[in-house]
Amino acid sequence: MLSETLKKFGYPKTLIKKYENWLLLCRPKQVTLGSLILICKEEVDAFFKISEVGFYELPKIIKEIETKTKDLFQYDKINYLMLMMHDPEVHFHIIPRYSGEKTFANATFKDFGWPRMPGFDRVNEVESSVMKKLIEQLQKSFAC
Repeated sequence: MLSETLKKFGYPKTLIKKYENWLLLCRPKQVTLGSLILICKEEVDAFFKISEVGFYELPKIIKEIETKTKDLFQYDKINYLMLMMHDPEVHFHIIPRYSGEKTFANATFKDFGWPRMPGFDRVNEVESSVMKKLIEQLQKSFAC
């Protein structure tokens, strides 16, 4: 059954890659260019409830995320936030951070919170055509 959290973050339309225990999604509301969601496939509502195999897979996924997004977008820093205030399933918001504006598909992206916390209250407005190109580019990169 499709969880409310997956629906909220646009699954399956925003799916970048399926892992054994995790799903990587492109975040529909782009806090910064390349903002992602990593959500656990297990039906757990607390980080400590994830299976050992789920934890074991995380370092490989994190390495791939940081390598691929750095190659694509040349971020300055990257933030992982596990908030789970409104969405109970275990998931991370992955926010590449930029000291200046970035351009992708002729659209300009800002990091409204730099150099402090990411600005979730102020996100980049992204046209559907640009979002489609962003998802396609991420899928292509993570398929390698």
